[in-house]
Amino acid sequence: MSRIAATFARLKDEGRKALIPFVTAGDPEPALAVPIMHALVAGGADIIELGVPFSDPMADGPVIQRSSERALRHGVSLKDVIAFVADFRKTDRATPVVLFGYANPIEAMGVERFADAAGSADADGALVVDYPPEEAHRLVESLDARGLDTVFLLSPTTEDARLERVAALGRGYLYYVSLRGVTGAAHVDPGQVAARIRHIRGFTRLPIGVGFGIRDAATAKAIAALSDAVVIGSALVQEIEKASLDEVTARVRQFLTPIREALDGLSPVTA
Repeated sequence: MSRIAATFARLKDEGRKALIPFVTAGDPEPALAVPIMHALVAGGADIIELGVPFSDPMADGPVIQRSSERALRHGVSLKDVIAFVADFRKTDRATPVVLFGYANPIEAMGVERFADAAGSADADGALVVDYPPEEAHRLVESLDARGLDTVFLLSPTTEDARLERVAALGRGYLYYVSLRGVTGAAHVDPGQVAARIRHIRGFTRLPIGVGFGIRDAATAKAIAALSDAVVIGSALVQEIEKASLDEVTARVRQFLTPIREALDGLSPVTA
């Protein structure tokens, strides 16, 4: 059982939902990457999505785009992000880390080399925004061979034929994008999410996380009642953007803590 699967199994036994924060590795500066990861855990994160900075993102709104630009100005590369994971693992062997990014840096490194490096660093998986299931078999096979999960995105417009492909190839959990558009674009509609989650569950037994549009504890609690996990990115990255360097880790922890408390205040439900 992968570390991601074990985390979801434990949370299910406890009647709790997963909190999955996203941050861009190396934002606001490389020296803070690992301390921010530890602050996420201290604030209640169950799984970390660690963004690989990229110069031409297609799914990221302006907040996360700016975080990539800040990290890239410091020269942060895919190799550096993997090194951050290895450093994090020196003191945290429990929290799953998913490398979140785009195909170009992986293709430049080479899929096999990427899988080797991610596995050696003790990462837990990868979510590659622009690897559609039709083109992801090599990535999935490479990660499978090293015990890493391949996480896929689903959207409000994903057709059933593609849902079937994603359900067959996906590992760890599925990430349902609750909005049309880019990250941080609008507020999420829980009613629409509920209907879509029910439909997706007809195709897979994987846990389903919901992201895009979750900005605070109240929204996170409403979405967690429908799903297995909530993913929060833009609102958290915005906190990092606003903070001074010496207060970043404290701001990260303070931002996540009430969201964790809201999730833990849920009565056990089945979506």
